[in-house]
Amino acid sequence: MTAKESSIPDLPVAPAGLRERKKIKTRRAIRREAYRLFREHGYDATTVDQIAEAAEISPSTFFRYFPSKEDVVLTDEYDPLLVEILRSAPEGTSLIRIVRTGVVDALRRIMREEGEEMVTRMSLVVRVPALRRRSYEQQMESWSLMAEAYAARTGRSARDFDLRVAVSAINAAMSDAILTWAEGGCVGDPAVLVDRALGILEAGLRDGP
Repeated sequence: MTAKESSIPDLPVAPAGLRERKKIKTRRAIRREAYRLFREHGYDATTVDQIAEAAEISPSTFFRYFPSKEDVVLTDEYDPLLVEILRSAPEGTSLIRIVRTGVVDALRRIMREEGEEMVTRMSLVVRVPALRRRSYEQQMESWSLMAEAYAARTGRSARDFDLRVAVSAINAAMSDAILTWAEGGCVGDPAVLVDRALGILEAGLRDGP
């Protein structure tokens, strides 16, 4: 996942140059128009050509930003936020405590600022089997990033078995909470379910990584 011009406050990022800002603007325009078309016509009925036309770009330009239509839905910019949460937490804080406090707070901010996009994305993941399969693949990439970021701050190996088990459990808990929220029609605050799921884990991982 690539960094973007974040609308989520308190995330330190390097200032983007003019060229990068233009890329960010185009990428967000593509996603915005794609989501609008998905809502109006359905995911399967919407073509890349239609998205490109709505975003006022060529199909070839679309593919420079997103390898496929699936990637418009599944590519997000939250991994840099997760890595920063892990890197900036106070020394000696357990992995589960860092994630529970940092991610839940970030999710609440994301829902305040990008809630409609989040609802559209997760509604599509629930309904479209191909998106659900690809979503799982991307979760695996996030697991690796989490393990690497926490390993870097603690001096342990990202291949450490205990760490990998903890990371897998945390990500599975968060993913299941978000999926439960989406399957329930995206009603209410997903951060409540994520916090509840991580609270269950924290009770068992209190002395873990």
